[in-house]
Amino acid sequence: MSGRAATERMLRVDQAGEYGATRIYAGQLAVMGDRAALAGEIRHMAEQEAAHRAKFDALLGERGVRPTALQPFWHVAGFALGAATALIGPKAAMACTAAVEEEIDRHYTQQLDELGDQDPELSALIEEFREDERAHRDTALAAGAEQAPAYPLLSGAIRLGCRFAIRLAERI
Repeated sequence: MSGRAATERMLRVDQAGEYGATRIYAGQLAVMGDRAALAGEIRHMAEQEAAHRAKFDALLGERGVRPTALQPFWHVAGFALGAATALIGPKAAMACTAAVEEEIDRHYTQQLDELGDQDPELSALIEEFREDERAHRDTALAAGAEQAPAYPLLSGAIRLGCRFAIRLAERI
């Protein structure tokens, strides 16, 4: 795949992922609201994801890259995932965050390896955002994500779903 095609694929999937993350946090907050002890942390992570998305939105525009056609699906699916895990409880919501961020860390690391020094602007952005995603994962783990009911099953299912979503968003 050519450098431009690979970069377009990266931008498309990264913007979609950040959009999905904002929707997951919106779903969690809709269920848990301000009564959850973690509401402040969730809001902070949601704000960071929104800032990430805004930067990817701008890059899509600047570089003439179309967003994924699946954005309406991510709108609903992200919110539903966040709400469903929050309904299970705060630790399940954090298990969701930990699982998603683990996959995003893996995904961003692969992108950085693929990019090398071809696109310093995009590499710097991905590296910065990867650090935020790692911090979100660490926050979720510290908040008891691994104590969620059926954590290995829940985490595994969410991670598998993330991998599938990444593949779809790269192409569609």
